[in-house]
Amino acid sequence: MPARLVIGVDIGGTKLAAAVVDEQLRIHQRLQRSMLGQDTPALLDTIAGAVLELIGMAAGEVVAAGVGIPSLIDRRSGTSVMAVNLPLAGVRFGALMSERLDLPVFVDNDGNLAALAEHRAGAGAGAEHMVFIGLGTGISGGLILNGELYRGSVGAGAELGHMVIDCNGPPCQGNCPNHGCFEALASGTALGREAVAAAQRHPDSALGGALRAGRAVEGPLVTELAHDGDAAARAVIELIGTRVGVAIASLVNVFNPELVVVGGGVMGAGEMLLAPARAELQRRALPPSRDLVQVVPAAYAHEAGMVGAAALALDGLAAKQGEA
Repeated sequence: MPARLVIGVDIGGTKLAAAVVDEQLRIHQRLQRSMLGQDTPALLDTIAGAVLELIGMAAGEVVAAGVGIPSLIDRRSGTSVMAVNLPLAGVRFGALMSERLDLPVFVDNDGNLAALAEHRAGAGAGAEHMVFIGLGTGISGGLILNGELYRGSVGAGAELGHMVIDCNGPPCQGNCPNHGCFEALASGTALGREAVAAAQRHPDSALGGALRAGRAVEGPLVTELAHDGDAAARAVIELIGTRVGVAIASLVNVFNPELVVVGGGVMGAGEMLLAPARAELQRRALPPSRDLVQVVPAAYAHEAGMVGAAALALDGLAAKQGEA
């Protein structure tokens, strides 16, 4: 019997990553697409085009697709209610994609699916209570409570990036109406903003030299310079890591997880970010939670969303067959 395959699609604030995945959650063919500056029709075209291209590359029958989007989702109708960084408000995403692709399409929040991947087969395998934080253009989140993915009453829960960690902080990005959100202060976007400010304060640093040379002072460059030993770049990553620790402390106090898994593109900084986060957690969280919880890097790194989307598709098909 030929292997059943699914397409897992992870949509971030600036790019799409997708892959052909088998029933053991092994990744086969993969691709990426930029989505910068696209309106809703162009965005939907890009997503559908990527899935169709992967179907053409797959060495077997593709039976479904799962898609993770950075949006509040109303699971009662399958509608993307509001996406902070993308034009997806009011879109019945799953139904539209299913019609375009002539496939069952299952959709969920991108943070939920990254959490699902890490819990199913990654750093959180076997955990009963786990928090996932994805540090990228924005900050995604996911919760595993009592061994199950928690979505809230209608599917819009676990928006951990929009937990306020500074009530007098800067405005959040995109469509979020709040101030001082975790996302506003510790995302990849925030990292870039703090790095530019640090480069201006320290013009003789490698970070300052990069700014003068007209290089894009963003997360990947800051991480590279920090790994090379630039003090200004290291200080920026430590600042972001400390803010991550502030957020984790609150999450640990609320949920008492045994594990916090941190993923996303910003995690290229590795222990330079996690060490100050753990230190801040210890300063702020309450016992016994702070003494029991582990803060670890994600196993799937930037591929967690794709794997989780594939797991969603496989779970969705199994549920449909169970109803039949």
